[in-house]
Amino acid sequence: MESIEYLWKDRKRHFGLPLSFTKYSLSEDRLFCETGLFNLKSDEVLLYRVRDLQLNMSLGQRIFGVGTVCVVSSDKSIPHLDLKNVKRPREVKELIHRHVEEAKDKRRMRTTELVGAESGDDYHDTADLEDEELD
Repeated sequence: MESIEYLWKDRKRHFGLPLSFTKYSLSEDRLFCETGLFNLKSDEVLLYRVRDLQLNMSLGQRIFGVGTVCVVSSDKSIPHLDLKNVKRPREVKELIHRHVEEAKDKRRMRTTELVGAESGDDYHDTADLEDEELD
């Protein structure tokens, strides 16, 4: 069995302390969220499916040096994943962004603008193409 090499790990924090049973981690191609003590739930998002990243920091979070990184993906099971109360949230967001771009480059996937799109969307992500391989 092959073990996963993690590039980043953290826990959801309360008052700046890792007093939670929610763990976050990032590998080269996936973002993980594991919650629970007795009953574990593990979610993962493939990085090439990430569409947008957002950073939110309330006053209370800024006081304790934490923030929430919001990940929006084209994954149907997890379209929105919040990495709540992680330390150094700006660095975490940039780390995820770099690896999302690398994952998309490896799969030759790019987000392109659609001119005059009738649906109101101003972008199209090739990750929505039912996992077709691009040549």
